[in-house]
Amino acid sequence: MEKKTALYDQHVTLGARIVPFAGYLMPLEYSGIVDEHRAVREEAGLFDLSHMGELRVEGEEAVEAVDYLVTNDIRGLDVYQIRYTPMCYPDGGIVDDLLVYRFADHLMLVVNASNIDKDLAWIVDHPAGDARIENVSDDVALIAIQGPKAEGILAQVTEIDLESIEYYWFTSGDVAGVDATVSRTGYTGEDGFELYVSPAGAPEVWQALLHAGQSSGLKPVGLGARDTLRLEAGYMLYGNDIDQGTSPLEAGLGWTVRFGASDFIAREVLEAQKANGAERRMVALEMQDRRIPRPHCAVFSGSDRIGELTSGTFSPTFKRGIALGYLASSHARPGTEVEVEIRDQRHAARVVRKPIYKR
Repeated sequence: MEKKTALYDQHVTLGARIVPFAGYLMPLEYSGIVDEHRAVREEAGLFDLSHMGELRVEGEEAVEAVDYLVTNDIRGLDVYQIRYTPMCYPDGGIVDDLLVYRFADHLMLVVNASNIDKDLAWIVDHPAGDARIENVSDDVALIAIQGPKAEGILAQVTEIDLESIEYYWFTSGDVAGVDATVSRTGYTGEDGFELYVSPAGAPEVWQALLHAGQSSGLKPVGLGARDTLRLEAGYMLYGNDIDQGTSPLEAGLGWTVRFGASDFIAREVLEAQKANGAERRMVALEMQDRRIPRPHCAVFSGSDRIGELTSGTFSPTFKRGIALGYLASSHARPGTEVEVEIRDQRHAARVVRKPIYKR
């Protein structure tokens, strides 16, 4: 049976279309995917992300333990800094992609909703020092506000100096009378903030933000527009674009793999892949006609099948089909002309630079 987030009743009251997602009943859309997408691009959108998982890691060697488990540099994190990183299997496949928050006395790992149990089991089964891990997901609700007007709206309900929070940093303070951890990362390509609060306090924060943003065009946003926004911004979705069968280097996440002094799981495999070159690469595509690409569509160059799409949709911003997918490295250069097979017919497309949308 699917769970309900602390904001489920708010979504129902707002008339959201509710669907099961990653074990939760989540809003797919409220006023419509295109309308919500445009609100985020032009004004601001409010998201319930409480289905995401939070794992607390503490102990004398917590930093070293997490550093070994993931590919990016965790030892170099300052207190109140955040880092995006894959966590890999020994063969280089991705267990999950996650965010690591460094508090003064512990780390918080923010993981994908569908991977909470898997990630926890992997970490417990691969101890790398004096560290204790606890799944605190049920004790945390997560609200995000994204868009050009996000800072101005949030500033109306908090005394926190939002301008001082740099990209991929966080702080703690009061938001609408509720204790919150406030970070600045994002999954839409726009500026914005994430608010980690107690489930009991989440409805109060949600309502305060909706009220504060009423005159600024703030709209609640569901999973549908979240997907079109992240695709335009070139963000990958675990289970679609990356999984245990893909490596960070294939996925274009080489910048998250540090080959420095400290060891980490899959280091030797990824070093060899970097030296030899990956056979395929994640790319972004734009369709050249009105057809809409979908996951698993084959991609061709002449008579040669050169890859497959992992995500595809209609872009409300560019008003054409866009996609992510893996192509043979020889065809991954931006500007390369290819064909996407949609319902047994091939349609012209072009490899473009990521992100497709730039703020």
